[in-house]
Amino acid sequence: MTDSLNRKLKRRVWQGEPLLLPGAPNALAARIIEELGFEAVYATGAGITNSYLGMPDLGLLTLTELAAHVAAMRDAITLPILVDADTGFGNASNVARTVRVLERAGANGMQIEDQVSPKRCGHFDGKEVIATEEMVRKIQAAADARRDGDFLIIARTDARAELGFDAAIERAGRYAEAGSDLTFVEAPRSREEVARIPQLLGCPQVINMVVGGKTPLLDLGELQALGYAVVLYANAALQGAIHGMEQVLEPLRRTGTIAGVLDRITPFAERQRIVRKPLFDELDKKYSSRP
Repeated sequence: MTDSLNRKLKRRVWQGEPLLLPGAPNALAARIIEELGFEAVYATGAGITNSYLGMPDLGLLTLTELAAHVAAMRDAITLPILVDADTGFGNASNVARTVRVLERAGANGMQIEDQVSPKRCGHFDGKEVIATEEMVRKIQAAADARRDGDFLIIARTDARAELGFDAAIERAGRYAEAGSDLTFVEAPRSREEVARIPQLLGCPQVINMVVGGKTPLLDLGELQALGYAVVLYANAALQGAIHGMEQVLEPLRRTGTIAGVLDRITPFAERQRIVRKPLFDELDKKYSSRP
């Protein structure tokens, strides 16, 4: 199944119409994304770090922890999974291992970035980038290590913050030449910069829409007209979930009841449907030793 999903994701990226890609911080969010009819899931490093560790996106997540979340998502959904692998967890040799680990976990593509480790969220201040040649070697190692040539390699550059827009474009071009399937210029600062990226680069492009981030929010139609292949909402689901928890728990703390906010809570039966309890009930009946 993984091989066919690799091909499905790759074909979809090259289809022409941009892929709208929401981020999932865990397998439950991935289930909801699939239930709502999206075509693929992004395993967000920031979201997993926030939800699993309760910590900021500062390179604190390990490869083992990330792979465990990807494997849980793979068991929970049938959609392609694109994984945020941060800096690849080390040098070129580490990146090669990261590809193999994530492929075994069920990923269908992987994004790596050119930040100095430990990395920072793409919309934080204080980011630094490694030398271009070092990132080129990482991309080459990733492309060589993948078992399936349809496994997507996305190269992200965070150079816009430290070195400026032109340097970020130059790096993205080098990364495409090195073997990345798509490039991703993170955190452009204006509509003009967002518009220029696909014009200046010859391979498919990823754009990240971050609520409260450094990039202006454009709708899907605008981004399609500009030529983007993937429109990423890496943590919209997580930010919405945080808001929902606050909307329910604050009144509970204040009043001792949730009677006034029941309209903000997913019903018990719907929760069980999303996590496929009827399926597990059927499995229990099928394999039960009880008469």
